[in-house]
Amino acid sequence: MRPPLRIAVLECDTPVDKVKAKFGTYGDVFKLLLETSASTVKGLDARSDLVISKWDIVNGTEYPKLKDIDAILLTGSKHDSFADVPWIHKLVEFTQEVYAQDRVRMIGICFGHQIIGRALGVPVGRSDIGWEIAVCDINLTEKGKQLFGKEKLSLQQMHRDIVAVYPKEVIALGSSPRCAVQGMYIPGKLITVQGHPEFNGEIMSELLTLRNKQGIFSDEQFNEAIKRADIVHDGIAVGAAFLRFLLED
Repeated sequence: MRPPLRIAVLECDTPVDKVKAKFGTYGDVFKLLLETSASTVKGLDARSDLVISKWDIVNGTEYPKLKDIDAILLTGSKHDSFADVPWIHKLVEFTQEVYAQDRVRMIGICFGHQIIGRALGVPVGRSDIGWEIAVCDINLTEKGKQLFGKEKLSLQQMHRDIVAVYPKEVIALGSSPRCAVQGMYIPGKLITVQGHPEFNGEIMSELLTLRNKQGIFSDEQFNEAIKRADIVHDGIAVGAAFLRFLLED
């Protein structure tokens, strides 16, 4: 695929108020990640080679036309990827439509990673182990090491839902003690990660603080995770891997 790369960000949630006020919608957050990552990819110019559009698919009904884009990026979300609700059913159906054709490619992050798993027919749901939060290490497969250019990956995490098993079609990219399915890959079709390459320490700290106040995270969970919220992670390397995936012939 040659630039310009036309990437449609399917916004599957709205950031919490303080995050939205400073960083914008999740489409804006991913635009920043991809433009920053583009500076590390040879031959790619963030100013002219990325055309990023945003689509609110929770509150809106319109989806991009496949003829007008080269890729879709499914964001994270507070919603359950396994929920039996109309907008999620529509998202799964659209994801299956994209998967069935051979040109438009897919990138999935956290909830988006799980939606792609669901669209490919494997179970998604609550983990028996519980939450994985803040910066955590991911053990990479050989393909994961090749794609991300790392021996091990560190990413922000914010999930207790998982893809239970790898779909038979995909190549496994990595695992962690709390999540066996950390990333999926099919050349020319899709790449996903369970973690959040787009989150910085400020976003993570705000989410941890808010969810501690809401009683979602205990004080013990919060105190342990907040220490890791600002650890340097490999989000830019993951963003670069996404872009290289889109450039693959």
